[in-house]
This record gives sequence, structure tokens and C-alpha cells, in this order.
Amino acid sequence: MMTNVTEYEAIAKEKLPKMVYDYYASGAEDQWTLKENRNAFSRILFRPRILVDVSKIDLTATVLGFKISMPIMIAPTAMQKMAHPEGELATARAASAAGTIMTLSSWATSSVEEVASTGPDIRFFQLYVFKDRNVVAQLVRRAERAGFKAIALTVDSPILGRREADIKNRFTLPPNLVLKNLEGLDLGKLDKTSDSSLASYVAEQIDQSLNWKDIKWLQSITSLPIVVKGVLTAEDTRIAIQAGAAGIIVSNHGARQLDYVPATIMALEEVVKAAQGKIPVFLDGGIRRGTDVFKALALGAAGVFIGRPVVFSLAADGETGVRKVLQMLRDEFELTMALSGCRSLKEITRDHVITEWDHPRFSPKL
Repeated sequence: MMTNVTEYEAIAKEKLPKMVYDYYASGAEDQWTLKENRNAFSRILFRPRILVDVSKIDLTATVLGFKISMPIMIAPTAMQKMAHPEGELATARAASAAGTIMTLSSWATSSVEEVASTGPDIRFFQLYVFKDRNVVAQLVRRAERAGFKAIALTVDSPILGRREADIKNRFTLPPNLVLKNLEGLDLGKLDKTSDSSLASYVAEQIDQSLNWKDIKWLQSITSLPIVVKGVLTAEDTRIAIQAGAAGIIVSNHGARQLDYVPATIMALEEVVKAAQGKIPVFLDGGIRRGTDVFKALALGAAGVFIGRPVVFSLAADGETGVRKVLQMLRDEFELTMALSGCRSLKEITRDHVITEWDHPRFSPKL
């Protein structure tokens, strides 16, 4: 009997080979940011409003013009068939059943075409920019043809972060699997190495010269909106807007890249303020409860993306597991809204939360 999202991780740990579980679960170096992504939420408290008629609550959200059932979406996570034989296809069906958006990873073990064949739902495609720009152009064209609605451009990974568990385990893609979107391009296999084969693959294939000018190049090859994933500062927010980004995802790559960056919930407000409402700002990293979703929205996020809860529930119970996780988060978020006196997303305001950087709202008389 699963009562919350976190419980799926223990089941996934039992079921999965150590190399696979560690790949999904671990972060970079000391894993300080990995722990902080979660812990930071616990330092944000609520200021609930009472005696509001909450008999009807509307969770619907609009993301890049698309109406979805709730502001909780699925982040791109690589190689989902390591978790479950149906992999990304199960995740796509679960997202569809929940009426929300799934983001497919460039490094998926199912292709954009296979995922599209599960039904005509709203999906985003996460893009890594390869040194060979023809590969990038081909990937983007295929995603467009398959009906994907936006590109989530990952900008925090010119080099792979130092994930020590993967180095110890000599992480590599199991021999029966392939990076399906790259299969025909001779880029679908990871070669075994003495450390992490993914780190070696990224060093060989991913373009370390990627810079702001490349967003213009991407816009020249696609009409899809480009959401920049991996922004943590006001400075980069302003540049992203100037470069024509359609949205920003405040993300530290699940704490897998640079350790000792702040938790995403701590960086969120800086980015939101810099965006000045010009483009939507989303958040991923550390979301495990409906209360976390509410806190992110109160601090200005237009929606959140979940990563690890998807792969852990997929490993535990396939499509059913992912459906349950989405339903649990939805139910908890709805409950949080009701108990905070909010009937729609627009009623969730900054006044509904207290953070450690807020000034005291009143001075107690001595």
C-alpha cells in the first residue's frame, strides 16, 4: 500500500540492478545539492488563509498555450527501459492518462516516433546539442514530425558532472538496449570504459562550444518554441529572454552536474524576478510532495517537472506506478490548495509562503 511518492524509491532500489539504481539515484561529487534539493523545501512554510469556499478547486494550467490538467509535468530522464521493459512508452501513456506533458530525453531508449505512436498528446523533446549539427537538425526535425510541441534545450551539460557512483560501477547501457533516437546515426551505443561510459560518450559527442548564439541557430531550423533548461541566475535569465527563449526551466540537472549550486527552489525567485513575467519560469528538482508543488508556484513557477519519482515508480510498477505517482501529487497539491484557501492557480500568491529570506512581517512588542 503506497501512501506517498518517496516510498517508490525503496522498491526501485530492491528491484533494480545496483548500476541502474545508482545511475538514477545519485548526484555529483559530495551530493550536497542532491540532499539540498529536497531539504530546501522543508525550510519554506505556509501562511494558509481560512474560511474560503474551497468546494470547487481548479488545478488546470496553461503551458506555452497548451491547457493541461495540473501544473505537474514529467521531466526528461534518460534510458527508461533500464527501469522497466516498456520504458518511455509506459511513461507516455501515464502522462496522457493524467492529462499532462511528458518530456522525452534525447537519450531515451524509445524513439520519438514510438512515443508519438502512443497517442496524440502534448509532449516536449529534450535536446542535447551534438558536435555534429546534422545530427541535431535531424533529431529536431523528427521530433517536429512526430508532433512534439517544444524543445527543452539542456544548457548545463557541456561536460558530464562527476557522478562517482557511475564511475565506481563503470556505468554503461545494458547490452539489450540502445539510445533509440540516435540508433541510425551510429551514436546509439555506449562503449564500455574504465569509468562511466556515459561521461566518455558526452566528452566525445556533445558540443562543448555551445553558446547563446546557438539558440538563434536552433530557431533557424525549427518553429517549435525553445525552453532553456538549466538556468539558475538572474543574469542568464535576462540573456535567455533576449535570445528569444519561450520559457526557462530552473534546473540543476537533478544535482548531477555541478555540486554546491543552490537547490532549485532557492534559485527560483531570483529567476522569476529577472524574467519579469515576460516568459514562464518552470522548476524541476526535489519535488516529492504536493506541498512542494504549491511552494514552487507561490514563489512564481508556472509549473513543475518531476524526474526521479517517474523512474522509481516505473521500476516499481510500470505504467501503473507512474500513473499513481502523478495522481498522488495531484491529490496532495489539491489538498494543499484547499487548506491554503486557494481555488485556482492564480490564487496562489507569494503571501501564501514564508521563506528564510523574508523580512519579519511584524515586530513583536517587547
